Amino acid sequence: MFKEINLRNHSSLHKLFYSLKFALDIENHNIVFKDYFYKILNGTKYKIYEAEIIQPACPFCGSVSLIHNGHLKIHVRYITANASVPVLIRLFKQRIKCRDCSKRSMAQSSLVNKYCCISNTSKLKILSALTEDRSMTSIAREHNTSVNTVQRVLASCSHRFIDGYDYLPEHLAFDEFKGVDRKLHFICLNGETHEVVQILRNRFKKNLLKYFCKFTLKARANVETVTMDLNFYYQDIVRACFPNAQIIIDRFHMVQMLTRSLNSLRVAVMKKFKKGTREYSLLKSPWKLYLKKFDDLEKIHPRYNWHYKDSLIQEQIVMEGIECDDTLTNSYNLLQAFFTALDKHDTKAMKDIIYSKEKVRPLMHRTLLTFRHNLKAVLNCASLPYSNGCLEGFNRKIKQIERTAYGYSNFINLLTRIRLEENKVKEKGPSNLLIA
Repeated sequence: MFKEINLRNHSSLHKLFYSLKFALDIENHNIVFKDYFYKILNGTKYKIYEAEIIQPACPFCGSVSLIHNGHLKIHVRYITANASVPVLIRLFKQRIKCRDCSKRSMAQSSLVNKYCCISNTSKLKILSALTEDRSMTSIAREHNTSVNTVQRVLASCSHRFIDGYDYLPEHLAFDEFKGVDRKLHFICLNGETHEVVQILRNRFKKNLLKYFCKFTLKARANVETVTMDLNFYYQDIVRACFPNAQIIIDRFHMVQMLTRSLNSLRVAVMKKFKKGTREYSLLKSPWKLYLKKFDDLEKIHPRYNWHYKDSLIQEQIVMEGIECDDTLTNSYNLLQAFFTALDKHDTKAMKDIIYSKEKVRPLMHRTLLTFRHNLKAVLNCASLPYSNGCLEGFNRKIKQIERTAYGYSNFINLLTRIRLEENKVKEKGPSNLLIA
């Protein structure tokens, strides 16, 4: 314990007091700094500041007639620019007893919460670091705290992501992603601003219906379009919950189904020929060329390929390859026509392709039948400008978050980290961010 110092009679100590507060960026008026020095604790070199919190009046009755009853010493972890030399504030909290109301109390400050040894500034810095793609271990190491402290800071802001049920955006996008225990979680995005509307623990139909039915009828009627993949019960949810919404099948998933059908047919045709033949080589090594748009193929500069021992341009490779089988030719032409119809937003041409009578393999035929059963939603992808591209990109960010953390076992922590990295939380004052 040390005696109080009268700063009015010590101008040098007065300057020291304000210089330390300026260096540490502390604006509390009831904190008085005394000294600073280096000290080795448990083999680690620390920079230690000594300070006292003064209680000017009774917090219960406001009386200034106080009896001082010693101090409580705590070590507060504070932010530092050099992680190799952590900063500690040796803080002495003044104990008092009021002469008027006879109640006892202890001096408190916004520097650190009651019963806590981690400064609020450090918590804000940890919260800011959690918005970046970093592991909790590296954040804890940089800020001289434990991983459990970082997890508690993460959990402290989870309650602020509870949304209301009186508004839904006009354009929604539905999808799912793998999360905790490799289970599929449902995610819904705003199709225009690309902001997260909601992330749910599972994608079961009854749970999705229960969630969206919580919204008011006015909010659900405000939805104009819902973009999704070919998940059949998503469409049932849209019809049940959103009376004015049009369903849009994402164009990426349709192209993916057609290209997979063509690729399986290419492999089947390739296996008809013996290894080492020209036909086998043309269909095997340049397989990616068959899935590209025909206009994107190289048509000028030939390149030598040792597989088929010839110099050919990409267009010649593809044309010679599909001539090996009439069904492969029909399927390739159908895929290219579908690409063209999508680019030109030609719904009539797309409908003609879906009802095409050309001879194709059963897998592509089943794909076209799927498009016929969802014809209106499929044609909407060409006539309307919305897609699930924003959602696929956001799912890629979620995969990176999980990869950095080596997976999550707690869904709430995963959800909070996703929303933090989405920059929903901005670094503001401690009163806004550190509400328990």
